[in-house]
Amino acid sequence: MKRYIFALVVVFSFLSQAFAQEDKIPSKFVYLELGGAGLPYSFNYDFRFNPEDMNSWGMRVGAGGYTVSGGESFFSIPLMVNKLYGNGPHYFELGFGATFFGFSNDSYSYCIDGYYDQNTGQYICNTYDNDDYNFILDVDGSPSLMGTMNFGYRKVPVDGGFMWKINVNPIFNNNGFWPLFGGIGIGYAF
Repeated sequence: MKRYIFALVVVFSFLSQAFAQEDKIPSKFVYLELGGAGLPYSFNYDFRFNPEDMNSWGMRVGAGGYTVSGGESFFSIPLMVNKLYGNGPHYFELGFGATFFGFSNDSYSYCIDGYYDQNTGQYICNTYDNDDYNFILDVDGSPSLMGTMNFGYRKVPVDGGFMWKINVNPIFNNNGFWPLFGGIGIGYAF
């Protein structure tokens, strides 16, 4: 009988030790990012594909946009896959993806040259319509797609809570490449 009790105590000790070491690491994040893959700003949700391993691949999806008086508006949806490297709470983040965005801006006209018509007594203006748009790189129209990369630092508390990140986000499209775009984010890890 003593052997059975001893065996139960040993098994119970091992099981309780195993459960005590099984801490839930934060593998999901919600954050606001200024700049970065969302272009001007975005609200994001990020998660690890393997929630037991912070150094695994993950994905982020976000949304951002604005509207200003005068008819200009912008909307973006960044999608990226990323991988974290490091030990809590310090991680290097590497990622790549694309940002879908749309915009509208009321075209406006301005005079590039003109002449005075003596018959009508009016100044006649040759106009130029400006309906082009760019966000660091020229964009061919709306909707559009911008390729994004991510190289950065992410600080995530071991038990979850307030997290922050800073990164360099090279962006590219068919009109060029801009290597020095960046972003900074703050949020919550759980």
